[in-house]
Amino acid sequence: MENQILTVSELTKEIKYSLEENFSRISVIGEISNFKSHISGHWYFNLKDSGAVINCTMWKGFNSQVYFTPADGMKVIVNGNLTVYPPRGNYQLDSRSMKPAGEGELQAAFEKLKQKLKSEGMFDEEIKKAIPAFPQRIGIVTAIGGAALKDMISVAARRFPLVELVISPSSVQGAGAADTIVNSIKQLNKRNDIDVIIVGRGGGSIEDLWPFNEEIVARVIYSSRIPVISAVGHEVDFTISDFVADLRAPTPSAAMELATPDINEVFGFLNEFLYNASTQIESVLETSSEGIKRFLNSYAIRYPLDQVRKNQQKIDHLTGYLVQNIEKKMLLYRSKLSVLNKTISVLDINNTLKRGFVLVKQNSKYITKAKQFIKNEDAELQFSDGEIII
Repeated sequence: MENQILTVSELTKEIKYSLEENFSRISVIGEISNFKSHISGHWYFNLKDSGAVINCTMWKGFNSQVYFTPADGMKVIVNGNLTVYPPRGNYQLDSRSMKPAGEGELQAAFEKLKQKLKSEGMFDEEIKKAIPAFPQRIGIVTAIGGAALKDMISVAARRFPLVELVISPSSVQGAGAADTIVNSIKQLNKRNDIDVIIVGRGGGSIEDLWPFNEEIVARVIYSSRIPVISAVGHEVDFTISDFVADLRAPTPSAAMELATPDINEVFGFLNEFLYNASTQIESVLETSSEGIKRFLNSYAIRYPLDQVRKNQQKIDHLTGYLVQNIEKKMLLYRSKLSVLNKTISVLDINNTLKRGFVLVKQNSKYITKAKQFIKNEDAELQFSDGEIII
């Protein structure tokens, strides 16, 4: 082959075949740099270490299975195939899957995003919205059928059965979960009848909880016009959504406890309030009774009372006169009504039929003359006690 002269295309073709044949299904560890997410959904980035760098691509169909959002500086393990792009004569790694090189990388990404959002003021206490004391409707963003949802429903039924729960289901783990959480929160914000939103899920590993550490989830919680309670994982778990939410709850059950009043405490408060109020009123009346009696016996109150009594007699006289006139009118109307009833009774067709008369009907029309009757055609005869067809 030493005497063979190759064209550039031929040489590139040989290199392409050799590389792609020998470097398929490889795993490469390195640090991400120059990461770009194209509008098409494809990812373009470099993977580097202290001695080299390689161009990488990851098409939309594959990167949709990555449960976290890559960022510059994150150390990852990429699986894929080595490919050669002949027009440029360079090679690149066609990535098929990606995962963090360890929990340390996810924790580093967590801290990086946390500091970024904190510097923007998204965690400031003074901007957090108050949670309503007596919500009528609570929106819930979590997985349908999960233990977290069942626990929240149980707590709501026990503490405040008057509240209505509006479930906006989402995926809470794995690839694409962050997008579904964002969409569910946005859907609840389109309604005008939601008082507070609970976003959460049960416990899990840092990978399981990662959707709640995504920047898109943090920003949609921050921009929600409805107060948001974050309830992700167990008490020891913290996510970015916990810091940006208006209130953090250690568990989903605790979130529902914080979102609802205890109906037994409400009834207890009302009973105590009514008891105290009635006791105070009785005390005031007892203390003031002597003064009230003296006031009622004074001339200042007797004179108006005398006037009231005189006018009351006039009212009684006028009322008696009015009642008498109404009774006379009623007797007159009853007499007229009796005459009308007798007239109606005489004209009542049923009474006529009872005397032996019959109504004849053909083609849904009554026959009033003999010449209207059509022979050899069905006729309906109506008697007082029923109908027959001939």
